Amino acid sequence: MTKIDSFARITLATLALSGSLVAQAADFNFAGQLVYQKDVVQFDFTLATASTVSIWTDSWQSGLNFDPQLALFDGSHTLKTVFADGGDGVSPTAGYFDDGQTFAPLAAGQYRLTLSAYSNDPTGPALANGFTFDGAAPIALAAWNQPGYNVNANDQKGGAWRVHLSGVEQAAVVPEPASALMMLAGLLGMAAIARRRPR
Repeated sequence: MTKIDSFARITLATLALSGSLVAQAADFNFAGQLVYQKDVVQFDFTLATASTVSIWTDSWQSGLNFDPQLALFDGSHTLKTVFADGGDGVSPTAGYFDDGQTFAPLAAGQYRLTLSAYSNDPTGPALANGFTFDGAAPIALAAWNQPGYNVNANDQKGGAWRVHLSGVEQAAVVPEPASALMMLAGLLGMAAIARRRPR
């Protein structure tokens, strides 16, 4: 047996083993802060095989924070569903106005999940159609009266959010275009500095 044959066998065995380890379902937890009523946070996640997937928020915190709204899009960014309140049925940490749903099963593929404040809904069958408040002036959540807020308690003024995905292989927050441009500009600046240094 030549060294090349031996190397090829080891490489194939390693690839076969790593391929069997890649599709491990996991739980992902994300947290952040909305500032305005028109903010939308996006998440991408992947399923290698059809699986039971649970998605929920525990952001509402009995009115301390805004009433969250989730929407699920498939890999081509076509709307699959807008979640209804009911996160408390998916997780004991979720409150009455938190969103949540269990898909049993959800088909293999890539998905995009969006989080917004309630009533900032998707406006069409595709993510590219945008959201209800896209053309509106930004209003800070601390000054905005969300449709379901309690006038006597002056609640739903906080911007903290938490989103949980259970049973997916990979998940990540999608960078906002402005953040991605700033990161790209920073990387280009670092590359320019590195080129100017004497070797």
